[in-house]
Amino acid sequence: MEKLIMLGTGHGFVWNLYNTCFLLENGKENLLVDTGGSIDIVHRLEEKGYKLTDIHNIFISHCHTDHILGLLWILKKMSGLFSKGYSEPFNIYCNQEVTNAIKKLYSSVFSDAKVKAIDEKINIYTLNDGEKLKIAGEEITFFDVHPKGNQLYGFETVLNNGKKLIFLGDETCNPILYDRLIDADYVMHEAFCLDAEESIFKAYEKRHSTVKYVCETMQPLNIKNLILYHTEDTHKNKKELYTEEAQKYFNNNVIVPNDLDEIVLD
Repeated sequence: MEKLIMLGTGHGFVWNLYNTCFLLENGKENLLVDTGGSIDIVHRLEEKGYKLTDIHNIFISHCHTDHILGLLWILKKMSGLFSKGYSEPFNIYCNQEVTNAIKKLYSSVFSDAKVKAIDEKINIYTLNDGEKLKIAGEEITFFDVHPKGNQLYGFETVLNNGKKLIFLGDETCNPILYDRLIDADYVMHEAFCLDAEESIFKAYEKRHSTVKYVCETMQPLNIKNLILYHTEDTHKNKKELYTEEAQKYFNNNVIVPNDLDEIVLD
């Protein structure tokens, strides 16, 4: 059974949620997608029953603070384990811009001993657009989402049950990707706020979307399950409010996870 474990569902400057990141788990292995922006990534993994030694593969979609800075805390902890003889594989997959940022960050803030341990033990794999790899038991195709801002990669994978999952990062989907999404079983798309609150949260000027906009855009593509994340954090009943708006414009299943929710991909 494969599932998504949503460690966080918030946008880049939230107080009441954690920044969007999640585990793709297949019961044997897992892929951590993004790391949030703080040490809380370690706590959230532990809350769901994972130790850092359970994580061997990380995908960082882009180099914004709320996606990459949590990695520093993971690397800090792992460097200590490496120095004590831990030798399990530890792979980071990302685009060239993220590769450059990661190397600059840890080499600037860690001691020489920690930098040496990271350089020796961690593999940073720089992805190309359209590259296919087998990671954590999943055949994954990584692709450029052609953002307006920093270089941003998403991915698609066919699950063990034959269903297709597509992750689009955290910008409004570029129309050149629509053909890729047609008939997909699961599509993960950001939804910054409710449509009536766009003037408050300024989703569009931040290259993000409202729930209504996402659903109207995705509706003609015959997506079976639409997963909405990377949201604002002012509503305690976000799941109910976002689902209610979504169902007005999207006929198939809508999933609005809260932090730490698990989504079974059946």
